[in-house]
Amino acid sequence: MTVFDEMESDVRTYCRRFPAVFTRSLGHRMWDEEGRVYVDFLSGAGALNYGHNPPEVRAAAVEYLLADGPVHGLDLHTTAKAAFLNRFRDVVLAPRGMDHRVQFTGPTGTNAVEAAFKTARRVTGRTGIMAFTGGFHGLSLGALAASATSFKRAAAGVPLTHVSRVPYEGFAGEGVDTIDYLTRLLDDPGSGVDLPAAFVVETVQGEGGLTAASPQWLRRLAEVAKERSILLIVDDIQAGCGRTGTFFSFEEAGIVPDLVCLSKSISGFGLPMALVLVRPEFDRLGPGEHSGTFRGNNLAFVTATACLDYWAEPAFGKQVQENADHLAGLLGELAAAFPHLGTSVRGRGLLRGLAFTDHGFADRVSRSAFGKGLLVETSGARGEVLKIMPPIVTDHEGLRHGISVLADAITTTAAEGKQP
Repeated sequence: MTVFDEMESDVRTYCRRFPAVFTRSLGHRMWDEEGRVYVDFLSGAGALNYGHNPPEVRAAAVEYLLADGPVHGLDLHTTAKAAFLNRFRDVVLAPRGMDHRVQFTGPTGTNAVEAAFKTARRVTGRTGIMAFTGGFHGLSLGALAASATSFKRAAAGVPLTHVSRVPYEGFAGEGVDTIDYLTRLLDDPGSGVDLPAAFVVETVQGEGGLTAASPQWLRRLAEVAKERSILLIVDDIQAGCGRTGTFFSFEEAGIVPDLVCLSKSISGFGLPMALVLVRPEFDRLGPGEHSGTFRGNNLAFVTATACLDYWAEPAFGKQVQENADHLAGLLGELAAAFPHLGTSVRGRGLLRGLAFTDHGFADRVSRSAFGKGLLVETSGARGEVLKIMPPIVTDHEGLRHGISVLADAITTTAAEGKQP
């Protein structure tokens, strides 16, 4: 029995799928204690968009620590926080015409979602949140109420309330216009549905099977919200920070949400950090009404600022998009090679999925891929989709290598399924 089996809670998950003891990581690779190398298409569940230990970011963190910079600071003013806010405004917000304020919440994405819900309820005076099928927004009770997967919801142990759910684009099948359905629910006095304080939506459902909303659908949703004074919250915790090819995942749709939740890769180094972007007129929570001991992670501010230096260079955004296009091509070829498995590609940018006719197939491929040196997890309410999420800086050679290992795992798994 290892110390992990002896001491760690049974709630652990990723280590069960990938049972190795890792000792080193760099870029899109990890090494275990036996010296075996793995291609990482997991990316810390979206917390490592820039890969493991990017040298420039690591150097900034080390320099700050060696200078005895304050690491913990609650919401005290620090030079590290000021540097991040200035850089974030100049590199991200201002070029996109966004004047949102930045609310530092707590260290996790679910905390940002909770803060966004509180803000929407305060602004509108309404209590309900409207979420979508397939969505995932976190595991604290308010965010969990807006999350869809029954397995995760069941762990709450109490009723999950004040959230209504409507179908995401494509959920009801082709030919069903889910925005028309939503509009009818909101406007028909016989629907029994009250106007919510906010819509909360992911543009790509990272845990919901990599279903991606079209730009047209997102624009119509934004219009429905604006016409009825419903706040629009985009949960960009997993799809943001370049994951879909642009810094925010909603840029392609040309919308500007009222609130945006960011976490995971906003620190750029796997350090805990979360925030909510709030339109100034909706910044209504008073001092201390949403707080948290670790909302002032100054080391995360330092690494986040260093990562924004990438985005200050136009060439970086173009390279990310080129990587996304290359991955799309590789996955298209991969799906075409396995038509007998009903293989289809989902998602956008570098947040992709492979779906198969057999809902259990993705899980078996993931386990086979680990044995061949590739970390790739599953997604969807039944774990029915392979979730392909390499660091956004992975070069074309790294992407090709990872996909070749994945193709080998698919071939092996399919052959095993044919054995008597």
